[in-house]
Amino acid sequence: MSLVRSGTVFDPLSLDFWSSADPLGVVRPLAEQCPVLTNVRVDWKETPAAHVFKADLPGVKKDAAKVEVEDGNVLVVSGERGSREEAREGEAWRLVERSSGTFRRRFRLPRGAKLDQVSAAMEDGVLTVTVPKDEAKKPQVKAVEISG
Repeated sequence: MSLVRSGTVFDPLSLDFWSSADPLGVVRPLAEQCPVLTNVRVDWKETPAAHVFKADLPGVKKDAAKVEVEDGNVLVVSGERGSREEAREGEAWRLVERSSGTFRRRFRLPRGAKLDQVSAAMEDGVLTVTVPKDEAKKPQVKAVEISG
């Protein structure tokens, strides 16, 4: 069995991987009916002031994306990418790589995140979510004179 790579990263959730590992052809039809997309790519960068998430959502309209905070410290990015058009009479799909359907990604935020100040913006198919951080308190240092 060969391992199929998505770009340069091994992707065990790739339909291509499971198709090559499934000689009876059972997995692909079931996976294509799966309602949740797993291939939404997200970058998470921590700066001194905030946690910044960038999600690639090409083809997703701003109204179809949702950002929520649940359970007090879990950031949830979800939404729906429109389904592909059906082939008309005399047409047939030869290759379908762009995914459609719903997606959902969850991230547990560390302590100190200001959950009441989360902001989000969508530009050119990239959703940017910014979660500000509490200012780190610097420890007070008091010099103590040594006698004797």
